[in-house]
Amino acid sequence: MEKRGPINRVIEENILAILDASGLNDARDYDDDRLTFLEAVRASSIVAENTTAPSSKIYGAVFQILRDGRSLELAMASYQLLRELDERFPRVYLSHGDKSESPCRAPLELHVVKEAWSPFVLGLESSSSGREVTDKNLGEPMDSYRFLVLVQGIIQLADGMSFQVSDPKHLGNMLLFQYLVSVLEGDFLPRNAIYKETKNWVLLRESLLNMLLGSRRISYRNLIKDCLSIISKGFHSHAKCSTHEMEHAEKSPARTVNEHDPSWAFALVELEKETCIALQKFLELIMELDKSKKQADLHGQTSRADGVRTPLVDVILDELTYDDDLLLQFLLVFYDPKWKMEIILQYFRKYISKPATRTRRSNVSSDDDTFHDILRCFSNGKTTKSIIRKISVDVGQLLLAHGFQEHGDYAFCKRSTVHCCNDPYIKNVGFENNYCCYVFLSWRGDPKVLSIHFDGN
Repeated sequence: MEKRGPINRVIEENILAILDASGLNDARDYDDDRLTFLEAVRASSIVAENTTAPSSKIYGAVFQILRDGRSLELAMASYQLLRELDERFPRVYLSHGDKSESPCRAPLELHVVKEAWSPFVLGLESSSSGREVTDKNLGEPMDSYRFLVLVQGIIQLADGMSFQVSDPKHLGNMLLFQYLVSVLEGDFLPRNAIYKETKNWVLLRESLLNMLLGSRRISYRNLIKDCLSIISKGFHSHAKCSTHEMEHAEKSPARTVNEHDPSWAFALVELEKETCIALQKFLELIMELDKSKKQADLHGQTSRADGVRTPLVDVILDELTYDDDLLLQFLLVFYDPKWKMEIILQYFRKYISKPATRTRRSNVSSDDDTFHDILRCFSNGKTTKSIIRKISVDVGQLLLAHGFQEHGDYAFCKRSTVHCCNDPYIKNVGFENNYCCYVFLSWRGDPKVLSIHFDGN
């Protein structure tokens, strides 16, 4: 992490002068000038020995190139440069305060660079919110409304609407979303780490993620629904389309270079994959924020100013509960073991009666069941029948299978005992003979080889 020094105005003006498009009539020359500009920024701020952080003007120009989406080459180059600059000159970072002590003992301190450029403008509800995004304002930071529009554009792409393999704008939008999620992550994680030590909720209240989700100009639930739809459905039809484009390329020599260039197909598939990963990361950050906010609420640190927002896990459960197909796809593609298990546990909790409840700020939580506790519920034939009657056999099999998947390499069930190789707490969970849960879970390098059977006599 480099320190931010004074900006050399002469160098800044010379670099920005490269973008002067006056007198340029050829599109290739226009793109070449932007590639030259990006290289000049990298040379002055990353490669040089005495580097300094770029000015807000230069940051904004690089960001505009990414949002322009003129070509795949420009989008990739600007995206990579922004990621490198964020790594070299972070806006929020941690450091050990007391230099006299060893790093392992010195307390961590949070540093927020107030003057640093940011791709977001949140909190003040910019007057540009709700305004149509045009080429003239592509260099402006993203507000909550523009972020929502970006996600809606990606879901249209996933649904196959307005899709063209040769249009670099779609690729640029996916890269733009990935970059914005990385900015949200870089801002949130250091704040959350300090919050866990200090319990200072203000640090998270001022995070970009919290301000984005708390904006009144977007529908939080609709944003989450769009994310879930993209993650669960993916871009499978587009991957097939891309493969077809590659196979058909040699048979159609009259097509333009961009349309039958195999690099487009490979880039598209990779970008779709990375976009789905970024969407999952976005959801994971929200769930971590919800977890910290719940703790702050228990300690009486939140107020009406923080607003009321339904925890993400509850929103996900609402969507999954009434759509078995969505539940299946979501569990197959969602990779984070911690939150995947939490979703499975809370799904079961909805249908397992609890003897105790908690008040809003009680220190005793009823949401502390483990997977072992859920399995114990299936040791009672009456409880098992009740659960299966509410959620169906297929859903019960699916949830238990993925629950075992996250717990160990493999698990198996004999007539009245469940065994799990890696977790001693799940061994020897008995099932009544009159209503048994047979579990056959095989890892063998493929997490999808899962089978759970219920059988009642």
